[in-house]
Amino acid sequence: MPNVDFLYQELKKNFGFDTFKGNQKAIIENVLALNDTFVLMPTGGGKSLCYQLPALLMGGTAIIISPLIALMKNQVDAMRNFSEEEGIAHFLNSSLNKASIEQVKNDILAGKTKMLYVAPESLNKIENAEFLKQIKISFFAVDEAHCISEWGHDFRPEYRRIRPIINEIGRHPIIALTATATPKVQHDIQKTLGMTDALVFRSSFNRPNLYYEIRPKTDDVDKDIIRYIRSQKGKSGIVYCLSRKKVEEFAEILKANKINALAYHAGMDAATRSDNQDSFLLEKVDVIVATIAFGMGIDKPDIRFVVHYDIPKSLEGYYQETGRAGRDGGEGQCITFYSNKDLVKLEKFMQGKPVAEQEIGKQLLLETAAYAEAAICRRIVLLHYFGEEYSEKNCGNCDNCLNPKKQVEAQELLQTVLEAVIALKEKFKTEYVVNVLMGKETSEIETYSHQDLEVFGSGDDEDEKTWNSVIRHALIEGYMDKDIENYGLLKVTKKGKDFLKKPVSFKIVQDNDFDEEDSEEVAIKTSGGSSAMDPVLFSIMSDLRKKMAKKLNVPPYVIFQDPSLEAMATIYPINIDELQNIPGVGAGKAKRYGAEFVALIKKHVEENEIERPEDLRVKTVANKSKLKVAIVQSIDRKVALDDLAESKGIDFNELLTEIEAIVYSGTKINIDYFLDEVIDEDKLADIFDYFQQAESDDLEAAINELGDCSEEEIRLVRIKFLSDMAN
Repeated sequence: MPNVDFLYQELKKNFGFDTFKGNQKAIIENVLALNDTFVLMPTGGGKSLCYQLPALLMGGTAIIISPLIALMKNQVDAMRNFSEEEGIAHFLNSSLNKASIEQVKNDILAGKTKMLYVAPESLNKIENAEFLKQIKISFFAVDEAHCISEWGHDFRPEYRRIRPIINEIGRHPIIALTATATPKVQHDIQKTLGMTDALVFRSSFNRPNLYYEIRPKTDDVDKDIIRYIRSQKGKSGIVYCLSRKKVEEFAEILKANKINALAYHAGMDAATRSDNQDSFLLEKVDVIVATIAFGMGIDKPDIRFVVHYDIPKSLEGYYQETGRAGRDGGEGQCITFYSNKDLVKLEKFMQGKPVAEQEIGKQLLLETAAYAEAAICRRIVLLHYFGEEYSEKNCGNCDNCLNPKKQVEAQELLQTVLEAVIALKEKFKTEYVVNVLMGKETSEIETYSHQDLEVFGSGDDEDEKTWNSVIRHALIEGYMDKDIENYGLLKVTKKGKDFLKKPVSFKIVQDNDFDEEDSEEVAIKTSGGSSAMDPVLFSIMSDLRKKMAKKLNVPPYVIFQDPSLEAMATIYPINIDELQNIPGVGAGKAKRYGAEFVALIKKHVEENEIERPEDLRVKTVANKSKLKVAIVQSIDRKVALDDLAESKGIDFNELLTEIEAIVYSGTKINIDYFLDEVIDEDKLADIFDYFQQAESDDLEAAINELGDCSEEEIRLVRIKFLSDMAN
């Protein structure tokens, strides 16, 4: 074992640091003593050093198993920067050609390479395993070890094969490292890697500098995020979305709103992905919009905010992604937008997967929902999930602590829950226990005949949300526990049994209500709706519309519909480009009718010294929908509309909706060739005349008036009318 002074000298010589962070030194000493080592350390705690320094000090080459090519490249580049010897670190993965692989092997055989980074897939290749048998290996390091566990947030089946391959290559010490693992995942990793006797080094998962906040996700979520990012001017941030499509869409929306942003996801070609990542690291852009593929091993210490557009699939994923903020110990804001609808969507995505996988996924989602909806300190809930007790009642750096909710006495409710769990012989999960308390006669409850138990329906005077809150508080305060082997089964602890003998005060916080209806109500109140509209301007524009309609001999609604005028009277567009962003106004309409309207608005703004709400306007990205382009091109070629709908895999009504959107935005099309085939000439003239005289283009009013015409016929002629008269 090297002496302490020697370790500090080597730390200074190789990495330029004077002191070790946290328990780094103890971990390194354990690795140097050739013992198996398990490291749980949050992002930014200095995990990499725990295997890099021992690798430099020991004879042979350390094999570091890592999940991402980008992560390996970063680590290898970093090590080469510390050393004069280029061959000190290499990676072996699918991105290398034959000549590069040969170079890597030659450097290892020559004794130059102290660290070899491999993907688990590369380790599984026979030729690589055979090569590793020939060399001197100092130890194996398994980075991002949570990927081993099906209960981990980033499960990789190939990680399950690591132990058998290591056995084949030859027994060497193992160090497993992860920034995120619940007690269940930790147990799973150690069992799968055959290192149950390893010394475990656990750092606190608390990141005091991170601020956690959950916001209700409303229809205005784009506007909310844009407003938030603008408040963080000049700071680096990440916006996480669940789907690649949403990543690309939202990155474009941010750019349209003058926010310097780029997209990143695993479906992009490697060169673009790498360029975008480098642009973020070099601060050419402020914001990256990404899937969870981004961020692992990204060594940017000054990320100041992490926004979740969608709630992550697990609390581990949430912890790791938020952990990318404030790695330098400075400010890090973690803002998540949450809607129960997103959880329902995520559950639907799981359908079709193996039952065991669905069950795990559902449990992880329930934990995430519990965190999002909790009204107590976010840190208490988060750290409890990772098996750590947070002793403070108020962390002072989360939304719930800065705006505390009222506590209510729930001693009797806790008694009821504990009695129910015991009556059910501690063999059921939260959802089942709550159903029994509420007296719900589900098929599962009837199978076990639990409707006959005395506790069945004993809590039907409280709602589901309250019971979930009681159970959550009871788990956090140690009155109950979850079985580590059968994840989710509720067990009563000794503290819980003592409570039943001698009850003490037990308080809960009334949980936040993230009901969708309430969220929408909030959205309406905050967005202002039509109450923000300038009634004077609306009236002046209505007169202009009437005058213009008379001159052009068309109904006023053909020029601009009321919702478009309302939007203009709220947002005050003063040039044609701004007018095009108004709902219902496309480029065609803006050009044809816009000049007089924007001149009128500009004059009104100047005369009344109006401050325009430009900063609250979310510009939408121009619709480049392939479907709309294909429809216009097909109509130009005179393709029958019913054939067109069939070829695009949509029904006829959906096609009409698409065509209506095209003509309402100001594009001129000609469907006469189709109308001549399907509608009698007199009937067509009647419908056309109706719209010529009507005060609105309302479909229901037209159906009532034109009794013997079908809805489809009316819609088709309305399309012709709008295109002929307005565009």
